[in-house]
Amino acid sequence: MSEPVNVLCLKWGTRYGANYVNILHRSVRRHLRRPHRFHCCTDDPAGLDEDIRVIPFPENPGIQRGWPDILAKVLPTRDGFGGLRGPTLFLDLDVAVMGGLDELFDHEPGRPCMIHNWVAWRKAVIGGRPPAGNSSVYRFEAGASNYVFEKLLAEGPRAEDQSVFNGDQEFLTYAFRDLAWWPEEWVRSFKFHCRPVFPLNLLTTPKPPARCRVLVFHGRPDPDEAIAGFWHKKLHRRARPAPWIAEHWQL
Repeated sequence: MSEPVNVLCLKWGTRYGANYVNILHRSVRRHLRRPHRFHCCTDDPAGLDEDIRVIPFPENPGIQRGWPDILAKVLPTRDGFGGLRGPTLFLDLDVAVMGGLDELFDHEPGRPCMIHNWVAWRKAVIGGRPPAGNSSVYRFEAGASNYVFEKLLAEGPRAEDQSVFNGDQEFLTYAFRDLAWWPEEWVRSFKFHCRPVFPLNLLTTPKPPARCRVLVFHGRPDPDEAIAGFWHKKLHRRARPAPWIAEHWQL
C-alpha cells in the first residue's frame, strides 16, 4: 500500500478560528478517498479536531518586515518541515471543498501545481493574463522542494520586496521548478466565477461553478459572509446571500 498523502493548512492570529480548520478537515475527509493525513501548522491548536496533526508555527527564518508573515506559506517546502514527506496539498482556510480531491494528487504527478491566478476581465483584455500563480491551492513534494526555501533565504530582502514579488504566491511562482497549473474548472474564485458583475450582483444570487473541486474566497467575503450575504460600502463588491455554499462549507 502506498504511503498516505498530506493535506496541509496554516493558521495564525485571530482572523480565522478553529472552526475554519475543522470545517476544512472534515470537508477533505468527505472528498478525498485515498489514505491521507491532515496537518495544521498553527500558533494556537485550541479547539481543533483531535485527529488533526498539529505542526508548531515556524520560527522566523529571517524575514525583516515582521513575523508572522504571509511568506510563512513558503516554509512548508523546507526539508524536514513538520516531518512531512511526499505529495502534499496546501489549502488556504478560506476555501470550500465542492468536489473530489483525488485528481488534485493525480494531476501532473511529481510537478508542483498552483492556480493560474485570476485577474479582472478588463485587465485580461488590456494586458492578458500574466503567468502568476495563486497559492490558495498548491501541491508540492515535501522533502524534495527545499530548493524553494533555499531561494527564499538566498534572495533576502528582494524576496520581501512587494514591488518585486506581491507576496508568497508570486515568489512561489518564481521559485518552483517545472510549475504546472490546475485545470481551470477545478479551482474557481467566488469573486470572479460566482458573484455577478455590477450591477447584477445587487439583484442576482451567486451561482455555483460547474465541475468545481475547490472554491476560493480570496480577500472578502469569507465563506460564512458569502452564505449570509456580503454588504460592502462599494456596491460592486456586494453579494446577495448564497445559501448553497453551506452545503459544502459545514462541519
